[in-house]
Amino acid sequence: MKPSFLSAAVLILAALPAAAADLAAFPDGKVRDFADLKAPVRIVNFWGSYCKPCVKEMPEMSAWFKKQKKGSVDLVGIAVDRKENIAAFLKQTPVSYPVWHYTGNDSRSFMKAHGNTVGALPFTTVEAVKCGKREAILGGVDSKKLDEAVKKAAAACK
Repeated sequence: MKPSFLSAAVLILAALPAAAADLAAFPDGKVRDFADLKAPVRIVNFWGSYCKPCVKEMPEMSAWFKKQKKGSVDLVGIAVDRKENIAAFLKQTPVSYPVWHYTGNDSRSFMKAHGNTVGALPFTTVEAVKCGKREAILGGVDSKKLDEAVKKAAAACK
């Protein structure tokens, strides 16, 4: 049997990173995309309610985000978890930044496409959007690490 154009297209599409449709705002389910984030520095934190270091870092990240000048940095938490776990966690530990739910079927490939070669949580990227300078941080972050990474990202685009 000769491969068709359609089967080749399906194989190519299957190899691409997660589509925007794989991210949904929590809890409303509205489809989200990183392009929705407009600040010059973008922080994306991948987490799960089952991840003890994730649970530990989130309150400090939330407090850090509240102190940032409006429009200077975007922070979004990408939950790699089940909806009911996300809801229960956020009810107990609310955060000041948006949470999006990864709804795709291959979270490892999704995270790998964003620099997480290990597939472990927590995982955070800090990116200077204008020039594309991105730092990947595997493991927990605190205010000091966030300040340093944001400063480095912002300086990279000057």
